[in-house]
Amino acid sequence: MSLCKDRVAIVTGAGRGVGRAYALMLARHGAKVLVNDLGSASDGMGADQAPAQQVADEIRAMGGEAVADTTDVADWEGAERMIRAAVDAFGRLDVLINNAGILRDRMLVNMTEDEWDTIIRVHLKGTFAPTHHAANYWRLQHKTGNPVDARVINTTSHSALFANIGQANYAAAKAGIATFSLVAARELQRYGVTVNALAPRANTRLTEGLREWTPEEEERRRPEWIAALVTWLASPESRNVSGRVFEAWGGGYTVAESWQHGPIAPASKDPAELGPRISGIVKHARSNAGIDRDVWLDP
Repeated sequence: MSLCKDRVAIVTGAGRGVGRAYALMLARHGAKVLVNDLGSASDGMGADQAPAQQVADEIRAMGGEAVADTTDVADWEGAERMIRAAVDAFGRLDVLINNAGILRDRMLVNMTEDEWDTIIRVHLKGTFAPTHHAANYWRLQHKTGNPVDARVINTTSHSALFANIGQANYAAAKAGIATFSLVAARELQRYGVTVNALAPRANTRLTEGLREWTPEEEERRRPEWIAALVTWLASPESRNVSGRVFEAWGGGYTVAESWQHGPIAPASKDPAELGPRISGIVKHARSNAGIDRDVWLDP
């Protein structure tokens, strides 16, 4: 079965890890793929054309269609060229998967300005810039009467959703991406574009050395489990799913339920009256979900 037959997809950060798994599975399901990867180290330093080219070659070797691209996704003009490159190569664009990312972990009292700025640039701007240019392409297609059934799939993180210590920069950027995805879903639905985000759990070079995993955990953290969901979200079958944030790994898929209104207290212009009121609503509010709390439902 080819869920994405003849669809054209861009996958950023596709030279390694989960991005590579996304590109390969999309290709196996009939998609034509622009494989984007700057080829930097896990901290964002350096560049290498080989990772993107190797994945593109692998796709072509199995009979698919792919081109390699080494654009810096956070470069404004570069992101526009990347969108144009996919259209020039394959005649259209249907799917944008924003996956490129790096890590520069540090406790916030030790974090440098550059460590903050670089992470925000790569993750948050590196999601916004390609999405902006892709959205303008789809808006033009819609205005000229061409049917649009497009997808944006962004990458957030459990660190963002559940507040992992030591990652204030990364978590802030990824939380921004989650909310950006919800706003973009509402704005772009008029053009025939769905927008979703997912928080993957997988063993990649960004998670190396975090802890030892059992064989069962290793299997559940293989990127193919996440690539399956990404491929389905990229397909025409997902046209009615938008504005959602998914958690994904081999243990299952779940929908993160975003911010919810909690208990309410009467307002007052006198701060001296607020102590019992605020203490009361805090007491009756649900605790924040923790990073280690899982709710997995069997089908």
